[in-house]
This record gives sequence, structure tokens and C-alpha cells, in this order.
Amino acid sequence: MKTLSNGEFFGQTNKTLHFDGLVITDTEYTHPYVDWHYHENAYFTFLLQGNMAEGNKKEIYDCSAGTLLYHHWEDPHYNIKPDIFTRGFHIEIPKEWFENLNITQNNLEGSFHLRNPELKILMYKIFKESKINDNNSETSIQQLLLHIFSQLSAPKNVVEKKPIWVKQIDELLHENFNEKLNLTALSQTLNIHPIHLSRDFYKYFHCNLGDYIRKLKINRALSIIANNEKSLTEVAIDCGFSDQSHFIRCFKENIGITPLKYRNILK
Repeated sequence: MKTLSNGEFFGQTNKTLHFDGLVITDTEYTHPYVDWHYHENAYFTFLLQGNMAEGNKKEIYDCSAGTLLYHHWEDPHYNIKPDIFTRGFHIEIPKEWFENLNITQNNLEGSFHLRNPELKILMYKIFKESKINDNNSETSIQQLLLHIFSQLSAPKNVVEKKPIWVKQIDELLHENFNEKLNLTALSQTLNIHPIHLSRDFYKYFHCNLGDYIRKLKINRALSIIANNEKSLTEVAIDCGFSDQSHFIRCFKENIGITPLKYRNILK
């Protein structure tokens, strides 16, 4: 089984950055099939454009633009890519980085498909910083990455105590974020009191219900923008925004730049 070293991915890497042990790459995937392999470092893969499938010992992920995956070091997997342009953004993290910052790794072994929209937005911000690449980018990227790991490395017993409605509402919101949703209807569907839902939602999702839905809309918008096929007005409508100005304002609040500027960064 092939082992990939620092900064090595199957495809054409167009840019590589080194920040205090971190290796950041922007790679076009060119191989239709990549056999079982693993990387010597832990790393994130953030699919910017296109599609691919990734399989490991437990499951297969169907990955489209906006998919965020995490692999701990030496975690074997394989990839299948259709005949379309596909581009991935990677952050490789050596063991020394975890040790120097005293980050627990007990809950990070294996592979993870990260669906939390907040984590994806943080990764989009890291991607944006990698393109700015000025004197402040290294500090910004370190801070954003630490924010991601602060959520990923939560103790297992905290995760296990989540009530069943937390998973149910997350699935409901992912499937229906572009529709008009209200607290009463959600409470009835989940069979819990609106006060209970309102009070505990922040506890498990670290934001209020409205903000979480907006983050899901922005994540969807980011993946559509990457395909560069629709106007911003069409993107706003597809993602459930009332109009283009609301979309642009919400996008800038979450990502820090306008949708048009993000589309230009991708180019």
C-alpha cells in the first residue's frame, strides 16, 4: 500500500504553502481511480469543485463540492473520480503540531465526513486566507484550525449524551433548509416543547436556529458558486434567500467577502 508524504497527493498540485508545520495544498485531481493508500500525516480534504467517491474500511462517501473530510494519519482509503474537473483543498497536520498545542487525539482516529455547516464555513475562511497569503494569514489559519479542533476533540461522553432529537433536527434542517421553517412545526415533528427546543438548540449547535439555517444556505451557495454555471440571483433563489441583496449580506457576514469576490478567488 502506497504511503504519501508531506504535501503529496494524486493529481496536479497548483499551490503549496507551509505554515508552522502545516502543509496546505490546492490540487486538481487527475486520476480516475486511486488504489488503497494512506498519508503519513493527519489531514483535511475540502472539495472545492467537482465530484468524487472515497472509500475506507467502514463506508463510502459520495463527495460533491463543499464536502469536508478528515483523516487521521495512516488511515487507508481509495478514491474514484468521474470524468469532470475536480479540485481539492488540503491541510496536512503533523503529529508535532498536535503535541505542541496540546490537542487531544483520542476522538480523532479514523475517517470522518464532517457535515456541520459551521466547520465548513471555517474551512472556507482558511481557504480564503490561503489565497490572501499575507503577513497575518498564518496566525488567522492557526486560529481557525484550532476552532475546528475545539469541536472535533470534544470528549466522547459529551457526544453520547445528546438526545435523539438533536440528530433528527439536524437531518431535517439539512434536507429542508431552503424552505420556510418555524419553531412550532419543528417542535411538533420532533415531539418536544418549543421552549425546550429553543433553549437546548444553542447548547448542541452553538448558535440559534435561524443562524444555523443561514449557515446551511451559505454552504449550499458556496458549492453552487464553485460550478460557475448560475448567476448570483439564481444561486440566491436556489438556496432559499428572499432576494439577492439578502444573500450577499448573509454571505459576507459568514465568509467575510462577497459571493462575486469568492467566485473570482476560485478562478
